[in-house]
Amino acid sequence: MKKTPLLNIALSRTIAGLGHGDILVIGDAGLPVPPGVELIDLALTPGIPDFASVLRVVLSEMQVERHVLADEVFQALPPGLAEVERLHADGELGQRQALSHADFKTLCRQARAVVRTGECKPYSNIALVAGVTF
Repeated sequence: MKKTPLLNIALSRTIAGLGHGDILVIGDAGLPVPPGVELIDLALTPGIPDFASVLRVVLSEMQVERHVLADEVFQALPPGLAEVERLHADGELGQRQALSHADFKTLCRQARAVVRTGECKPYSNIALVAGVTF
């Protein structure tokens, strides 16, 4: 049995398969998933699971080198942004890059997978770029 809190098989398998520089996106319920990109759909109902909870659990297994946010998140101020800022300050998200929301959606085309949460606050999205543990 696994020791980390992540129980979702598809998400755990995806994280285990990431290589240096691979991208995993955690998105709100409305983020479009580009054709050909795997969707790991965790959404059950609005708000469940929330963006911040999914991000914390993903970070229990994933080494992150940097993260990407849409510029618009800093105007919309969704609730999950406070957790992103805390994790960034703690060094768990590596360097930050900000793009327009349109460019963020284009970046999603390069993702290994998009994890859909039940979050219904606009711009509650983050792209995590895998690092290495050595």
